[in-house]
Order: sequence, then C-alpha cells, then structure tokens
Amino acid sequence: MTTRIPVTVAHGDGIGPEIMAATLQVLEATGAPLALETIEIGEAVFHRGHSAGIAPEAWDSLRRTKVFLKAPITTPQGGGYKSLNVTVRKTLGLFANVRPCVAYAPFVATRHAGMDVVIVRENEEDLYAGIEHRQTDEVVQCLKLISRPGTERLIRYAFEYARAHARSKVSCFTKDNIMKLTDGLFHKVFEEVAADYPDLDHEHLIVDIGAARLADTPEAFDVVVLPNLYGDILSDVAAQVAGSVGLAGSANIGEHAAMFEAIHGSAPRLAGKDVANPSGLMLAAVQMLVHVGLPQHAGALHNAWLTTIEDGIHTRDVFTPGTSKRQVGTQAFAHAVIERLGRTPQRLPAVAYETGAGGVTVPPPVRLPRQHKELVGVDLFLHAADAAPEDLAARLQAVQGVGLPLAMITNRGVKVWPEGAPETFCTDHWRCRFQAPKGATVTGQAVAALMQRAVTEGLDVIKLETLCTFDGEPGFSLGQGQ
Repeated sequence: MTTRIPVTVAHGDGIGPEIMAATLQVLEATGAPLALETIEIGEAVFHRGHSAGIAPEAWDSLRRTKVFLKAPITTPQGGGYKSLNVTVRKTLGLFANVRPCVAYAPFVATRHAGMDVVIVRENEEDLYAGIEHRQTDEVVQCLKLISRPGTERLIRYAFEYARAHARSKVSCFTKDNIMKLTDGLFHKVFEEVAADYPDLDHEHLIVDIGAARLADTPEAFDVVVLPNLYGDILSDVAAQVAGSVGLAGSANIGEHAAMFEAIHGSAPRLAGKDVANPSGLMLAAVQMLVHVGLPQHAGALHNAWLTTIEDGIHTRDVFTPGTSKRQVGTQAFAHAVIERLGRTPQRLPAVAYETGAGGVTVPPPVRLPRQHKELVGVDLFLHAADAAPEDLAARLQAVQGVGLPLAMITNRGVKVWPEGAPETFCTDHWRCRFQAPKGATVTGQAVAALMQRAVTEGLDVIKLETLCTFDGEPGFSLGQGQ
C-alpha cells in the first residue's frame, strides 16, 4: 500500500475556495498519494478574534504535516489585524520565498518571450520585521534588520537551488551604496557564499539599476536573490513582465516546514463567478509535489498545464483574441488540464523534475565566532520642536561629561551641527552623537549617566543607540565629516 504524504490545505477567502477546488481536482487526477487535512484560515477566523487569521488548532496540523497548500485570504479592513502570511512564515521559519517567473510566449502576451527567472526572496527580516515606532509629533521609524546567519542561509539556498535546477547564474540586488551596513552585509555575504560555487556565475547590482534591467531585459537573469522588501516588489514586477501575476505560484521554504501559494490576492469581487485563473495555485502545487518527493507527478501536472496553455484554452485574464482558442472558467480550465495529463507541450519547453524528497537542500544557519566588541559612544535621539541646532548643541555640551563629547547633530540623517547649512529643512527629531576620542572606549555606566543628565536637563530622550566597534571596525554609520 502506498504511503500517503500528509498535506495541510486551506481554502481561503474570495476566489480561494474556487481555485483550491480546481487545484485539488487536478492533484487527485495525477494520482499523487496525498493525505489532505483541511484547516480554516482567513476572514472568518479574524472575526472570531484571532488577530492573525489562524486559530491555535490549525498550528497543530501545520506542525504535524509540515506542508501547507494555501489559497489566498481576505484581511479585514482597519487596524488590529496581522498579516497571516507574515505570521506563518515567521512562526514556522520559512526563510526563503521562491517565485518562478516564466514567459509562455506566444500563447500568453509578453514583451519578453525568453524570460525564465526565479526570484529567491528573504522572508523573515529586513523592514518586514515590523518593528515600528512613532518617536515624535512629526517622525515615525521602521527598523531594518539584516542578520548574517539569516542572510547566509538564504543566499546559500539560492545557489543550491540554482545547482539543483540546472541554472547557471545567481544575481544579487542591494542598495549598499547608501545602506552600507545592512545592505552592505547582504552583499558581503553574497560574495563570500558565491566563492563556494565556482561552477555558477554570479553578479551584484544596485537595486535600482537591477530593477530597471529586470523589467527591460529579464532574459539576462536566471536566479535573483534579494532582501525581503526588494524581493517582494520585484517578484511581482517579474511575474507581470512575464505575462501575468495570475500565473505565478510561490514556495515558502524553511528547515521544518514549507508553504505553497499563488502570489495574487483573494479578489473578492470575482468570488463565485467561475472566472478566476487557478494557474498560480496549480503551479504552486507543482512546487509542492517536487518538495515532497513526487517529481513525476509534478512533471505530469506541469506538462499538462503547459499543454493546456499551448492549446489556447485560457481564462479571461490572459485570453487574447487571435491567439487564444477558447475562453473558459475556473472549473473548465481544471478539466482541460486533467484531460491533458500524460501529454507534453510541443512548442513550449516540456519539464522534468528529478529533485528528491525535501526539495533543495536547506543549509543550516552559520554562526561565526564572537568578535571583540568595544563601546565607543552613543547616539541619543531627542524630540525637540522648533529647536535651533546651535541652541540644542549648547544644552547637550552642558551635559556631555568627560571623555564622551558631543561630536555631531543630524536631522533626518543630514548633519546640522557643527557647520550645518542654513537651507537644511529640520523636523522635531534629532540624532545627537557623543563619541569618545579615537582609540578610547567608554563604559555602559558613562552612557547611562549621560542619559540621566540629559533627562535632568529637560531633554526629551526618545531612544539611544550604542556605538560599538567589532574587531576594531565601526559597527555604525559614519556621519558627514567623520
């Protein structure tokens, strides 16, 4: 008797139940030995008081099966509701988001017939850590967190994916000409990891020109690895450039579990009309079948889908008069795919999968030995409305203390003291840097005493960040003139 592979399924909201029903029909027709467990997520669960749209008992199924096939959900309007996707990704440690973006010319309209790009996006860190604060009347902040082990694991996964799928090049986009520490770390680790894969070409681009080239010349890219925010934006751009966001599926991969989904939303206005395109979820199911060690079933489903597209049987979102042969609804499209199981496309490239159970190797996080850390100063952030930089500097110099002098004041990252420009626009949010002379260090007690003196002076301290060196290298951005 064939052992069935457990999979947790969620039908979602809006068009979710329709495209999931279509996808499950095709999966069943392939003969894939799956044991499905259904959980409820989404809008109804939000309204029952679960702020992330998922109930505690659903986690039991996810931890048991470790495989999640998920339809899109609707998040209610208004505050107090969390992103279900972010919650699942972070809770289960799904660090890599993998989105193939492929052109299907001439059967689906695109300007880039040769496009075949895979976006590998970091899933847990960056600005999506979701750590935000309102600090003053005029300024809010969002912390951008990039970790070395999280970055290395993601980038190594991208190279392993490229090898496993016979890809030849991995590209990395960052903005490390501006964010020299955060994006700089991502770029640095990329170069370190690339050295372990001499059989693969690699390149780094600043994200703005990289995005422009991806939109204009996607044929020049193969696998692209990115931090979270850039990857979120550019994976949708790449999917649309390839032909349609509605055709793209994605895999969210972790050490302990994986989630597979279409990249589009729940489209509630289309719900119940039998017009939604189930292709994104079907192609996510292909990724799932590869992941659980059913490459033959994955190939059968994918080739049947390609043959359906090639035969001109299209849902209305990609239907093009003169190219498409027949416009069909959600259910009819699923039936067309089922009818073509066992066939391979004649003009579009056929697929064959060989990756074994578990999919691509998930590398463990690497933690380097601790470096020698020294405290050399502190940035105090102040809320001060209608303050003049010179007046603020005089108050701060009165509390600076021995060995920790005021070195600089900035406003929105622009130096305004000393030698600030009169044209610089200032808000009520000030960064005030106190730094020991070169070669000297300070104690935590000295920093605490400085803060206490500032508060006693009546200064509104909203935050502090310690300035440290690691093996002698500054662990902080340098201000103008430093």
